[in-house]
Amino acid sequence: MGLSNCNKLLLATLGILALLIAAYSNHFNNAFHFDDMHTVVNNVYIRQLKNIPHFFTDARMFSADPGHWGMRPMVTTTLAIDYWLGGGLNPFYFQLSTFLWHIALCVVLFFIFRRLLQKAGITKAEWPALIAAGWYALHTANAETLNYVISRSDVLSTFFIVLSLGIFIARPQWRRYGIFVLPAIAGVFSKETVLVLLILLFFYLLLFEKELSVADLFRPKNFKTILKVFINLLPAAVVIIAVQIYTLTRAPSINGVTNPLLPYMLTQSYVWLHYFITFFVPAHLSADTDWSVIANPLDVRILCGLAFVLLLIITIIKTSAQQKTRPIAFGLSWFCAALLPTSLAPFAEVMNDHRMYFPFIGLALAVVSAARLLIIQFENQPVWRFIMPALVLMVFSLNAFGVYQRNKVWHTEESLWYDVTLKSPHNGRGLMNYGLTQMSTGRYAIAARYFEQARTYLPYYSTLYINLGVLNGATGNYVAADENFRKGIAYAPDSYESYCYYARYLAQNNRVGDAREMAMSALQLNPSSIMALRVLMDTDNHTARWGHALQIGRQLLQLLPGDKETTGVMETTRKYIYLSQLQDYNTVNTDKVIDLSLSYYNGGRYEDCIAVCEQMLLRWPDYAPAYNNIGAAYNSLQRWDKAIEALNHSLKIDPKNQLAINNLAWAKEHLKVVK
Repeated sequence: MGLSNCNKLLLATLGILALLIAAYSNHFNNAFHFDDMHTVVNNVYIRQLKNIPHFFTDARMFSADPGHWGMRPMVTTTLAIDYWLGGGLNPFYFQLSTFLWHIALCVVLFFIFRRLLQKAGITKAEWPALIAAGWYALHTANAETLNYVISRSDVLSTFFIVLSLGIFIARPQWRRYGIFVLPAIAGVFSKETVLVLLILLFFYLLLFEKELSVADLFRPKNFKTILKVFINLLPAAVVIIAVQIYTLTRAPSINGVTNPLLPYMLTQSYVWLHYFITFFVPAHLSADTDWSVIANPLDVRILCGLAFVLLLIITIIKTSAQQKTRPIAFGLSWFCAALLPTSLAPFAEVMNDHRMYFPFIGLALAVVSAARLLIIQFENQPVWRFIMPALVLMVFSLNAFGVYQRNKVWHTEESLWYDVTLKSPHNGRGLMNYGLTQMSTGRYAIAARYFEQARTYLPYYSTLYINLGVLNGATGNYVAADENFRKGIAYAPDSYESYCYYARYLAQNNRVGDAREMAMSALQLNPSSIMALRVLMDTDNHTARWGHALQIGRQLLQLLPGDKETTGVMETTRKYIYLSQLQDYNTVNTDKVIDLSLSYYNGGRYEDCIAVCEQMLLRWPDYAPAYNNIGAAYNSLQRWDKAIEALNHSLKIDPKNQLAINNLAWAKEHLKVVK
């Protein structure tokens, strides 16, 4: 007796899951890249779960860079949870989290695809639904999204859009309560693409519930029906648009919208064609492409792109006319609708491979639905029982292999940007970033060569000149370093990073006054800049501004609770203060100093008490009461080992010191309890 259809489906599902895990098995420890630096690595706000409620009101918490402040609180929330689970910036937890969201998305897609195919009259709809969901899950191009941690915004927004659509389709009785809108709200808090859901809902109602074609939209007899569809979707639209307005108005500005609108939109037609071809042949993926706007509207690429878009529209109209081909029409409509947000806003990047993540869902449905109709006449022939599984396995395996290879590329900054220099040789940013990886390993000559290549494409790019300044400083060319740092600031006077790096360079070269000035300029633009605060604290210590240095230290500890580097510098600062206090006594004697330490002890300032006593021992190394006070302070801090060490010193000098004897007994008793 053979396996039942249900058992076969289960085995096939487990097989796809196993292949998916195998394909991504080498990606879980891949590094952070590019925008991950300011949204994850340097974003101090994700390091405390208590900040989660504030993510929904404060756009500054999304990024350490004011130029990227925005409202994507669902993304930041998941990043904070990953940081907490991993106990820090452990890439494994961040990569695993994105991967699990991707799996959840594909599960929901299976049920949506099955329902749509059933509505189209397809028998055994679970099989094409599984193939479509599996192809999407394993698609090589999706590795560009899953490996890039901050692109979780694409994964989350897509998941919530799909979940809303799934609830809308599966539970029509819940529509009156607006339950399907709840995931959409979460989607709005993930990325500015959820308005596309309204287009998907409209086409679903039109094609599958009203059973109309796209051509029927223009027939007067259907206007009433179409109006009802709009009215039914209006409450959801109002809620989604209102939440989207909230997120957009909380952000200072939309970053990266720099290209001329009309040429950009015309170029997008060719980009759409490129994406469509990539679905079938994902062979030239790049983390950062060197595509630019095509200025000539009669360029052959524009003409090919416009012809492709026209063909898409015609295909959607034609396939929407019959019940059995409506999944094709819906899938192609999905592809088009999902690309609209990045096609209508003239972003600086003409195309980006992670933008395919959302639209490829529609292509997976459309292509598999079309293939199902093509082979349906042959499905009863024995040979097809072997050919079809073999074809599916081949497509899945090739995509899984592609994923595995792309994961290798994304493993480190060096491997990623080297690949970019090969795939996108005219990308100045890619050349610069690969040069950075060489500079970080001391290969200064190679770094300089790539920086100079980058300058031919980006002659006014501030970040490039800052990196040139860092390189010049590392190689001892201080005149060129100053020149390049100042160019970097001149080309981006509103960028806090330009001032930060120059301040750090100046401090490293003992130009304390200039370093402090640059650090202050950086903090005016970004008061939460860790680098600028550290430079300012160091320069304050060098110029005896110890009170201000401690104030900066406390500010750093608010951003980085428990940071060892900061607490260490603050301890040094206090020692400077206490030393200066000791030197202020006209008649320095042990009684006055020990009284100072006791005043700190009685006030609960145990570390200050220890610091005074340590300074005291520099002058009077055999003064037993100082060691006793250190031991008592360490007892109060519950650092029993340190207390015992100090108290043993005290008793070695004065074995009859009863205070030290009592404090030592106290420390040993508590140390025994702890152990």
